[in-house]
Amino acid sequence: MSDSLTYDLVVLGGGTGGYAAALRAAELDMKVALIERDKVGGTCLHRGCVPTKALLHAAEVADTAKDSATFGIDVEFKGIDIEKVLDYKNNVISRNYKGLQGLVKARGIDTYFGTGKLAGKDTVEVDGEDGKHTVTGTNVLLSTGSTSKTIGLDVTDRVITSTEALELDKVPGSAIVLGGGVIGVEFASVWSSFGAKVTIVEGLKHLVANEDETISKNLERAFKKRKIGFKLGTMFKGVEETADGVKVTLDDGSVLEAEYLLVAVGRGPVTDGFGFEEQGIPMDRGFVLANERLHTGVGNIYACGDIVPGLQLAHRAFGQGIFIAEEIAGLNPVPVLESGIPRVTYCEPEIFSVGLSSQQAEDQYGADSVESLEYNLGGNGKSVILNTTGLIKVIREKDGPVVGIHGIGARLSEQAGEAQLIINWEAFPEEVAQLIHAHPTQNEALGEAHLALAGKPLHFHS
Repeated sequence: MSDSLTYDLVVLGGGTGGYAAALRAAELDMKVALIERDKVGGTCLHRGCVPTKALLHAAEVADTAKDSATFGIDVEFKGIDIEKVLDYKNNVISRNYKGLQGLVKARGIDTYFGTGKLAGKDTVEVDGEDGKHTVTGTNVLLSTGSTSKTIGLDVTDRVITSTEALELDKVPGSAIVLGGGVIGVEFASVWSSFGAKVTIVEGLKHLVANEDETISKNLERAFKKRKIGFKLGTMFKGVEETADGVKVTLDDGSVLEAEYLLVAVGRGPVTDGFGFEEQGIPMDRGFVLANERLHTGVGNIYACGDIVPGLQLAHRAFGQGIFIAEEIAGLNPVPVLESGIPRVTYCEPEIFSVGLSSQQAEDQYGADSVESLEYNLGGNGKSVILNTTGLIKVIREKDGPVVGIHGIGARLSEQAGEAQLIINWEAFPEEVAQLIHAHPTQNEALGEAHLALAGKPLHFHS
């Protein structure tokens, strides 16, 4: 690779958004440089989505073994071999990583491994493994990702973030999870399935507080049944390490003790030290500001993923990366709309949602202009087979399209696909009701919910 070569696109950050943009741009016959200081695939592949979901699947297997008698299967659950669980997780990462490396190589993308810094409107300086490089590009994409927030706490052997939790070589006997959002409830779910005593501390009044309140309340009931503890509406005050764990103090005066404290209070943008502000990139609290077409307003510099305010989801970054490549190519793609992006929480039971919550719909359209329906999974044959409870909630504008779909129950993450189509195509319940959903599947629950909202309920008890 040559330092004197000017690329069509220089991508700073090889996470989900960055590599998606690079692959699509190369597919569109652009010359692409990809700069990454760690491993292509970023947080999602190596320290986030993929390894976490591998652990969650292992947890599902453990729960299935424990509950096997329910299905007439005589299985003895002997415990968790954490070393083998970690081997399984690492093999999943390795397989995906090798595949991604192969794609990048096959597309002829020049990869610079090292720390890049924006040094001009079209220039990135790379301090790499093989020396320093100056890389220029007609277009530049900033996609440097995010990292765990620690709210000023030092990460230690006992106070950890999700990064350390994924490498923990033992099953905690007990753990306090600070934060009841997606990351917090997913790790609480894994550790509880593995046999740990878990307590979640959340300052807001519900777990997964960004979800529709109906979903949050259902998750709380499910966690109570699983004996996962939680304290809501209570703020964290401080933590003290003890000889064998941590002692956490809350602002209501209560004190909790456990072997570990997992700090899961969200993620913040990684933008310091990359030269963004020096080059006039608009910033706000560490985030890069971009318009609806993901342009920063400076030169031909774009931004995507977790450094752009909005949902911090790998698939959002992926879609944005593809959009930017096509935008640069002059294909005039349709902007990625936040409201139509599916959101999934992979705890047990799983949660998915697309579009507006009831409160958001009422705020937007008025309480008298919105109607909703909850379809209990007790009426769904496949859910009964799986021995899961939960519901599908559909929200529509009165005499108008569906504006929100939410679900909770085992394996319901797979229903986010059709829900996304319904929301993004602004379908009416009556239109979805015409579709035939395969039997017996949990997908039928979506069909039944829309049948009921269209005024013709079948497997439905009000």
